[in-house]
Amino acid sequence: MDTTTIEITDNAFLRQYETLLDGKKAKIEYAQQERKIFLTKLIIPESHADDADFKTDFLKAVFADIRDNKKLKVVPTHPTIAGFVRKHRNEYKEMLPVGISI
Repeated sequence: MDTTTIEITDNAFLRQYETLLDGKKAKIEYAQQERKIFLTKLIIPESHADDADFKTDFLKAVFADIRDNKKLKVVPTHPTIAGFVRKHRNEYKEMLPVGISI
């Protein structure tokens, strides 16, 4: 799966990034404070709960939107999202606030 195939929507009203996956919604909930966005929850439809490639592509799309459009620092509080940042440390370390290590 390629990140260009994942279309995400930033639902600011519900404070979550969304994408459709086989007609079901996958989402990442967030909270925004000052110049930071806290990624607090990752919800993947049960049918794709073990699809690591989808999770990676979804997270890459969300991080690209935050970097390119929101220009905010990211605080991943959900364990799966923190693990993604740890695994892709070189790609995303500049997006972490000063003093935060994953």
